[in-house]
Amino acid sequence: MLANALHTFLFAFQITAPVFVMLFLGLWLKSRNMINDGFIKTSSQLVYSLGLPVMLFITCATADTSHATDWNLLIAFAAMTGLVFIGSFFTAQWHCSDKRDEGVFIQGAFRGNLVILGLAFCANAYGEKGLALASLPVAMTVIVYNVLSVYVLNRSLHQGGASLKPTLIGIAKNPLIIAITLGFLVNVCKLTLPGVVLDSGKYLSQMVLPLALICIGGSLGATRLTQIDSATLSACVWKLILSPLVACAIAIALGLRGDTLAILFLLAASPSATISFVMVQAMNGNAPLAARIVAHTTIWSLFSVTIGLWLLELMQLT
Repeated sequence: MLANALHTFLFAFQITAPVFVMLFLGLWLKSRNMINDGFIKTSSQLVYSLGLPVMLFITCATADTSHATDWNLLIAFAAMTGLVFIGSFFTAQWHCSDKRDEGVFIQGAFRGNLVILGLAFCANAYGEKGLALASLPVAMTVIVYNVLSVYVLNRSLHQGGASLKPTLIGIAKNPLIIAITLGFLVNVCKLTLPGVVLDSGKYLSQMVLPLALICIGGSLGATRLTQIDSATLSACVWKLILSPLVACAIAIALGLRGDTLAILFLLAASPSATISFVMVQAMNGNAPLAARIVAHTTIWSLFSVTIGLWLLELMQLT
């Protein structure tokens, strides 16, 4: 039994370890001034605007669509997102002395870094099949995340007059959503992409996730990791423990097992999204609190994701 437990733990660690090697590399490079804020900003824009869209388009266009339409996966993830949002919404006042901070806390508690860390976990675990399984939930959740985030931030920062229209237009123009949609259309229409497009896309895809992870690591900052308060700690609990627990409970009740359950767990257990810090800063909210939540959930997810995967394997659910 001990040998089996050790084997499953090593399996889980092999999935998460490469991701965090890249994160710590980014942190180390920034501490040695080998990369700076300008590099991180430019590289992040390249990853978000070009690299990730190309990777997702190629993945969706060439994926076996029989793996990408598990509606129970979508239902479980959507239900989890709604429950965690509601739960953090009604408990925010317990952890935030300033009402303006409530939206920052709620966003950090429910909004996961699916596009980079979530996809990286899935790719490490199951390769292109993992990316295909994760693509549709990620595309749908990006929309939900943006709408809910704008709502809670507007509400807590007393910007009730702000319109959702620009946000909805931005969602429609989101390069990730456009890429996934076009990829699935190509797939459904049975179109064959030229070899030069596939090869070029694969070259670019191999660069995307490592570069994105290095940028996240470089943006964490050592000072953010040494500061923690009630709001930060509670957001970590919601994002890293309660989110995957709720998601897996719903999924198991719906009969999900194997690779699909593991993909759901990896997405649900992803740390808080770095874009949440950008949104809070842009809306003149408590940016240091948002940064602390992103930093702590990212670092502690090394342990929570590894242990969670280990337990799922140990219980023979994946």
